[in-house]
Amino acid sequence: MTLDKSRRGQKLRVLSIPDERMRAQAIRFGITEGEIISCREIVPGGPIIVGKNKQEIAIGRGLARQIRVEPVGLKGMELLRRKGHALS
Repeated sequence: MTLDKSRRGQKLRVLSIPDERMRAQAIRFGITEGEIISCREIVPGGPIIVGKNKQEIAIGRGLARQIRVEPVGLKGMELLRRKGHALS
């Protein structure tokens, strides 16, 4: 799934950022493949607010659609299950 499909409160692992230009932008925010981030807030029609360590980062929807993530831990999986996604 991509970051724009995440739910508030989910812990996520960044799997990949396929687009090279978008990857460079994410790296400037300190978000790289393998990082654990949390979805703190989803602003309607606006950015996704993610937490990494003790900082909050506003990620625009265009970039969020390019960041592939997977839920981490029970809270991440439970929120995904409630959203109706099949878990493998």
